[in-house]
Amino acid sequence: MLQNKKQLGQNWLKDRAILEEIAESAIVQDIDPSDNQPLCLEIGPGLGTLTSSLLKRFPKVLAIEYDQRLAHNLPHSFPGKNLEVKHQDFLQFDLNQIHEPYVVVGNIPYYITSPIIQKLVTAQNPPLRIVLLMQKEVADRLLFGQGKYTYLTVSVRNYASVFPGIFVPRKLFTPAPKVDSASVILVPHAQPVLNKTVLKFVQQCFRNPRKKLITCLPLIVNQSRDHIKSAYLQLNLDENFRPADLSLSDWQKLYQTLH
Repeated sequence: MLQNKKQLGQNWLKDRAILEEIAESAIVQDIDPSDNQPLCLEIGPGLGTLTSSLLKRFPKVLAIEYDQRLAHNLPHSFPGKNLEVKHQDFLQFDLNQIHEPYVVVGNIPYYITSPIIQKLVTAQNPPLRIVLLMQKEVADRLLFGQGKYTYLTVSVRNYASVFPGIFVPRKLFTPAPKVDSASVILVPHAQPVLNKTVLKFVQQCFRNPRKKLITCLPLIVNQSRDHIKSAYLQLNLDENFRPADLSLSDWQKLYQTLH
């Protein structure tokens, strides 16, 4: 029997109903019924419990597995199925080698959640749809409303629309992690809302997320507080606003006004 490797963040979900629901949420709804669903790229298939549900719904599954033992054994679990397994670190996998529409699904390690999300949403050929099972705390951060944003919230929403998936309690995993999980559905935009220069400006502003933004801006943009107050008045921004209180359109307007 294969044992999990704690250092790889391996926690295996075996609840069939939950697995089916996660796989179903990856279906692209606006495809002509006469057409097939796209390729499904699975991150970290592990024992193949989610792979089984994906193979029922997608014409092909390309699974990227870092653990050599699991990558070797997985194809033998699905003889005759259109499953391709690559033994590779997903963060090193070149998405540009995919030359067709695709979706991404994965029960991803908690410790590399942010790099995986950033890689997917900023790809030159982003997926049509992304369904990731992650630590509930991170899922909540992605779904926060204005006023509770973190930089992660802003940076991901800059590239994709974010929708809630399902809650998965820790007891349904083997071995049980210390925290609960939740799935999140991401649908990448055709174009990012903010360009990279504006996004870098936003990142600088979030370095002191608890401070009023107006107190941090003079050093960031090298302009006087009076000039910044004038910009706030022009944009109808509250001087008590912290970075979390601004929408993506607010950030765009603020950057343009101050530069």
